[in-house]
Amino acid sequence: MFIDRQDAGAQLGERLHGLAGVESTVVLGLPRGGVPVAFEVSRALGVPLDVIVVRKLGVPFQPEVGFGAIGEDGVRVLNRDVVRLASLTEDEMAAVETRERAELLRRARRFRGDRDAVSLVGRTVIVVDDGVATGGTARAACEVVRERGASCVVLAVPVGTPGTIADLRQVADEVVCLRMPDHLYAIGSWYADFTQITDEQVVELLRRAASPPGGCPEDSPDPAGDPAGGTADSDPWWGRLPWCGS
Repeated sequence: MFIDRQDAGAQLGERLHGLAGVESTVVLGLPRGGVPVAFEVSRALGVPLDVIVVRKLGVPFQPEVGFGAIGEDGVRVLNRDVVRLASLTEDEMAAVETRERAELLRRARRFRGDRDAVSLVGRTVIVVDDGVATGGTARAACEVVRERGASCVVLAVPVGTPGTIADLRQVADEVVCLRMPDHLYAIGSWYADFTQITDEQVVELLRRAASPPGGCPEDSPDPAGDPAGGTADSDPWWGRLPWCGS
């Protein structure tokens, strides 16, 4: 188990030490629970932190089924198979997107305030959450990040099932997961403290990360270590990704 999200983020930061201090790298936390984890990763690596806000586009008559997702900068990612099977019209899709985009912009302003979003063009982007169950939100985030111009997308999570992690490798260049139990009944069961994160806590963490900018590369852990344990692959994955940081 992880003690809390801070502990999980510190362990992820150690596993990702190959990207410490790399200027083109940025860490994005999925609100709300992923932001405390991402904060520790960005601090360990000495790279900027921002928030990644995405909204699922649900089929009007069956909202739990997503036909796509949207992100900032006007990004929209569609699942053409769902659009076709649901026989969605452009007007129906536009109505859903208009509603969800208003909520997306409201949340982005709430979390980030008057600060601009970090540009992702040509950068290595580490998307962080506190765990993945079905992986739907993480998949949408990776797709949106790619559409916003990231050259390399790394998804980093403390816990997820092998099947979900394998599926997410289709949308990310690399997926780093510290614990991969065969059955994941609840993400919170892998934390001793899984207290709900508030909007105010997200705002404060982003403020702390922005001032002063950057992090503390000198605090990065010994690259020879492998503290994560569990069933995750301990092979230094960054050596297998020539496009990340090239």
